Amino acid sequence: MVDPRRTGREWLADVCAAICAAALGLLVLAGSVDSFPEDKQDGRVVRDIAIGAVACLVLLLYRRRWPVALAITLMLVQITSSTAYGSAAIAVYTVAVHRPWKVTAWVAAATLGVITTVFSLAGLSAREFRDGLVVFYLGYGLLVAIGLVVRSRRELIRSLRERAREAEEGQRLRVEEARLLERERLAREMHDVLAHRISLLAVHAGALEFGADAPREQREAAGIIRQSAYEAMEDLREVIGVLRDDEHAAEPDRPQPALSDIPALVAESREAGAHIELEVKVLDPAAVPARVGRHAYRIVQEGLTNARKHAPGAHVHVTVEASGGELVVDITNPLPRGAVAHPGPPPMPGAGAGLVGLGERVALVGGTIDHGRTGDRFRLRARLPLPHPASP
Repeated sequence: MVDPRRTGREWLADVCAAICAAALGLLVLAGSVDSFPEDKQDGRVVRDIAIGAVACLVLLLYRRRWPVALAITLMLVQITSSTAYGSAAIAVYTVAVHRPWKVTAWVAAATLGVITTVFSLAGLSAREFRDGLVVFYLGYGLLVAIGLVVRSRRELIRSLRERAREAEEGQRLRVEEARLLERERLAREMHDVLAHRISLLAVHAGALEFGADAPREQREAAGIIRQSAYEAMEDLREVIGVLRDDEHAAEPDRPQPALSDIPALVAESREAGAHIELEVKVLDPAAVPARVGRHAYRIVQEGLTNARKHAPGAHVHVTVEASGGELVVDITNPLPRGAVAHPGPPPMPGAGAGLVGLGERVALVGGTIDHGRTGDRFRLRARLPLPHPASP
């Protein structure tokens, strides 16, 4: 059966091999035609060429699939046809290319043994016998040597490709290991430093909240601080889990915020003393996809945090509106006028990556975000695409 997986390049090489086999066979036939009986010479030549043509065709079709079996078959066929000598020689070359050198040595030795036997029975003179064997032995030696070189070159290329693949895989594993180690280090640092400080904050807030002599306003503020610290610990636990195993902890355990949770977020900030005006112009918040709603919630959360840090005491206006197939989140607040206009504690330090993180969040859903000064106000506006346009 013909190998259907042979490429066009391999077919071209096999055709060239068959042509070379035919050319070699015709040369051998031309040198031996004088030994045919004159009265039967034409018929012998036709029969010889016919057998040689079949041998070339078989060589073309099956030399890659069964090289050893084909070489043995053609080794015997050349007893009956001088033209088949070329196909037998190319078959031995094919064995040298595709099989180990020991197999090649045995096949080549057997083929040369058959040739030697045929020459010894052909009634040749001593000189003709000697010269013929020298030509065939040298020719087969050259073919086997070329075949072994081709085989060695292919094995070297295959080995180099395998080494390159292994090196690339090893590099990928080293990068992955370094990334995991760095994530582990970050998780440890966050756990050891942030978790400790947040837990202390929760403990102190709890002591103030349940203190018998504390005023009611102070207890309420302490309760808000304690609850916020608890939620911060929950968020920190999830982040640490993702850092340590992003495959198994990619989905957080507790429910994630949605668009309908934005009023509660604003109410929480109001209880902490912030001045916030909220407008939600979405007909059905529950119809907004969970991913878009979660990003909208985080955008509002980061906008309120920025206002608290950079413009404490300012009136913040938050608008969430579904319009034209987009969910638009708009947060504005007056620019700070200096510490004299707003006395109180110094602004809280920030990591400086909040807006960068928002940009990454918005890009994940194919949205856009812009922020900056607009007159005497600071504006943060994000546009998140909706699968179906919603109207307020």
